Amino acid sequence: MIDAEDKPTAGQAEKRLFIKTYGCQMNVYDSERMADVLRPLGYAPTDTPEDADFVILNTCHIREKAAEKVYSELGKLRVLKEEKALDGRGAMTIAVAGCVAQAEGEEIMRRQPAVDLVVGPQAYHQLPELLTRTARARGERIGADFAPNAKFDALTNDKIGARGVKGPTAFLTVQEGCDKFCTFCVVPYTRGAEWSRPAADILTEARELAARGVREVTLLGQNVNAYDGAGPDGAVWTLARLAYGLAEIEGLDRIRYTTSHPNDMGDDLIAAHAELDAMMPYLHLPVQSGSDRLLRLMNRKHGRQKYFDLIDRIRAARPDMALSGDFIVGFPGETDRDFEDTLDLVRRVNYASAFSFIYSPRPGTPAATMAAQVEPHVASARLQALQALLFEQQVAFNQSQAGKVLPVLFERKGRHGRQAIGRSPYLQSVYVEDADHLMGRIVPVRVERGQQNSLTGALVDESLDALKQRAPAAQALGLQA
Repeated sequence: MIDAEDKPTAGQAEKRLFIKTYGCQMNVYDSERMADVLRPLGYAPTDTPEDADFVILNTCHIREKAAEKVYSELGKLRVLKEEKALDGRGAMTIAVAGCVAQAEGEEIMRRQPAVDLVVGPQAYHQLPELLTRTARARGERIGADFAPNAKFDALTNDKIGARGVKGPTAFLTVQEGCDKFCTFCVVPYTRGAEWSRPAADILTEARELAARGVREVTLLGQNVNAYDGAGPDGAVWTLARLAYGLAEIEGLDRIRYTTSHPNDMGDDLIAAHAELDAMMPYLHLPVQSGSDRLLRLMNRKHGRQKYFDLIDRIRAARPDMALSGDFIVGFPGETDRDFEDTLDLVRRVNYASAFSFIYSPRPGTPAATMAAQVEPHVASARLQALQALLFEQQVAFNQSQAGKVLPVLFERKGRHGRQAIGRSPYLQSVYVEDADHLMGRIVPVRVERGQQNSLTGALVDESLDALKQRAPAAQALGLQA
């Protein structure tokens, strides 16, 4: 289904665009904006590469396997491109975008000649120009030669128009880059230094999203809570100040943000969680390891006790806060004692959800050349033990919601009958029967049971729009069991 704004303008032939997105939420945002940039050229989205005139792989470079998946996908696209040409179905343009493109542009061109262009994450606003150049001479590459401000300036161009967002939730990039230089991480080399968008630009984009029916925004950044953008009042705004500004936008009822660094979790941001109903009680706060020794080797610039103290302050301000985290096992030099420290940290914090991975050496990062690389079978066994504990905590948290009444933002239809799927304040998917007429609304739902990855519930009173998000507010309304 193509909305009116997705259709080509008069005189343009409709062309088909397929974008496959790997990795983080920021890549999802970038993919949406690439589609926005290409829409004025007559490109409408399609669900399969077989139907596409232009295929973009928007890539992630965080782990080795993610990069190799890109090369595997390119091999399949090469065959498809050749078959379309032989069958007379027209030409296909293939682009690689994102962090793999930034880090391995020349290697991509060497390994896969079917690729027509490579564009880094700070230059995708150049896609229309690149397509024109590629039509004349293939092999353009745009890397880190463009600053983020140039990209976002281009994205606000009136020729692009409003974002092609559908549904009541949307991502909104507010900050890019990283200055932390964790020894395992390639992001500073692919996304560049930390940079924050001006607050006025973010507020304008948020108002446009709210006007299109978006009720929940997730603010994105590699270190989103390091946000320090210029405010319309001339002062530097923190993420907390930005959240207050966003909370004033009519129709915008929920604010989330990811990904955060413990060292950038300021007192004002913690206070915002306590004071703003729109701030959701779910925080992704990666720690990576529970071992002080490994945290030093990772260059995290904080220890486990600082993390514990921070969690205590957050929970004191917002008792219903649910926490999520990231963990790496098998980091070079990790001992059994180091791993036990990680398990101990997980037990003490008690996460609602988490992501855990085996360490993957990335070329160019300090950790890739460290001694005492952990044997794969040891790292695998540790990952299984960690994930078993995290799984236990996640299931327990979801099951603890049974009997409660939560405000649920309904986002999409389910697979069965009139089933609808919504999102709880804690980011859980909530399945509710006879609710497919409530898309875009926030409605009280009584949770009947919690599963591994979701909740199942029933409507309490669909005539009530649960604008007050916080559990204390729900309790005051008599909605909490």
